[in-house]
Amino acid sequence: MPIYEYECKACGHDMEALQKISDAPLTECPACGKAELQKKISAAGFRLKGGGWYETDFKKGDKKNIAAKDSGKPTPKSDKK
Repeated sequence: MPIYEYECKACGHDMEALQKISDAPLTECPACGKAELQKKISAAGFRLKGGGWYETDFKKGDKKNIAAKDSGKPTPKSDKK
């Protein structure tokens, strides 16, 4: 279930709510009780990594293997002596 962020336009109270996608947005502020709560737009809290359709099909050039670059592991060298 996604976590949504809300802000009360009356008192400025910020909060997060764990809700199903099909749930109706919250409207009543728990701090002041007014129906001024509005859903905020925020970035997702996850990033898709690894192989698969996202990693390989929608990227071009040297950006295709971002997961290997971010893992902190050195990439193997082909010409060891």
